[in-house]
Amino acid sequence: MLRCLSGILWSVALAVGVVQAQPLLRISTENTADHFQTAVVADFAERLQARAGDRLQVRFFPNARLYRDRDVVAALREGKLEMAVPGTWQLGRFAPDVGLYLLPLFYGQPREVQWRLQDGELGERVDAAIERGTRAHVLGRWIDLGHTHLYFLDRPVQRHEDLRGRRIRIAGGLANAARLRGLGVEPVLVAWPDLPVALERGEVDGLLTSHVTVASARLWELGVRHAFEDRQYFARYVPLVADSFWRRLPADLQALIQATWEEGVAPARAMAMDAQIRARDTLQGHGIRIVTPPLAAWQRWREALLAGQPALVAELGIDPTLVALAHQALERRDEPVP
Repeated sequence: MLRCLSGILWSVALAVGVVQAQPLLRISTENTADHFQTAVVADFAERLQARAGDRLQVRFFPNARLYRDRDVVAALREGKLEMAVPGTWQLGRFAPDVGLYLLPLFYGQPREVQWRLQDGELGERVDAAIERGTRAHVLGRWIDLGHTHLYFLDRPVQRHEDLRGRRIRIAGGLANAARLRGLGVEPVLVAWPDLPVALERGEVDGLLTSHVTVASARLWELGVRHAFEDRQYFARYVPLVADSFWRRLPADLQALIQATWEEGVAPARAMAMDAQIRARDTLQGHGIRIVTPPLAAWQRWREALLAGQPALVAELGIDPTLVALAHQALERRDEPVP
């Protein structure tokens, strides 16, 4: 009997040892299966599992099957989740410095400028602020959703001056509201499920979103007919790993996870860019007329918006040092910024 019991205990100990030697990495995202971000994270999970072998269990849960993005930081902190890739708009309440990229300084800036200021020293400082605020580890460079723009039911916008007096739906964010007010627009906070009713009742004239979102939601069926492609802000996703989980991993496994993520960043950004281009074609194919302002208009209106930036920086609680670094980085640019 003792020998039998000893054998059972030894088997249990071995089983426990296997579990301990093979940590579980659960990855949560909110987007559905047909979203390009889901494909990007699914590819990362598959490649990581193949490389880690029996050293790590990787499980990917898209479509908010585990958590909605607004809840993932709490789940990471509480040890209920190991990894998430939320949008930057979900992180401002934990790390105000993320709002840096929503400031007037970045209004209309092309993706190449956005990447340059995100991937260098400035981005490292913002990452550090995110880590402090979320108590999670930023795994590596961010991936994109792409530029957001303004969309309207009727009365096309041909130039910035035509925006005055329009009522535009936003999902939230003080910086978004401040930017639109600076353009003469009245921002209106409307939850996504309430948008169809708001459009039908004329409570808003249009909305702030992206080509991909308009296409995936088929917003032409709700009456969207026009787009003003003014690159309001550049939306991104941040890879976060629970700090409590990360610190338990051996250094070589940490390095493997980081390298596997980094390998997919460039293809992910290319995929996002392609998704926005294809969505733009889809919009035009459904009769949505797109107007893109000239470069001189972007420059002029960015300068006008910058007058209110110091007050916005103080209101959002963004570190002024980061703002100064961003200005310096743009001034060091050899070619003119459009």
